Amino acid sequence: MKYIKQKSTGKIIFREEPHSDKTIDNAVVFSGIDKSDLEVAENSWSEDDWIDNSVSYQDKRQTEYPSIGDQLDKIYHEGIDAWKTDMIKPIKDKYPKE
Repeated sequence: MKYIKQKSTGKIIFREEPHSDKTIDNAVVFSGIDKSDLEVAENSWSEDDWIDNSVSYQDKRQTEYPSIGDQLDKIYHEGIDAWKTDMIKPIKDKYPKE
């Protein structure tokens, strides 16, 4: 399968089947990344590999953080330090900044 990779970061940012000459143009529109910083890459990744290589650490973190209501409740009842230690730090450790 062919992917579009950002040259400057090495990150896979777009996948399109079937792949065509328009795929890079579609990736520019989708990602907002300059066309000169994109290239075609071909890998035989599974769906899980694709997800692991295409989802940013911010997106991975966001899906695991508790709801805002739960976070505010934790801060109110236990304090900001408990919130950082119990709710935020484990997720930031699991998905470190790239």
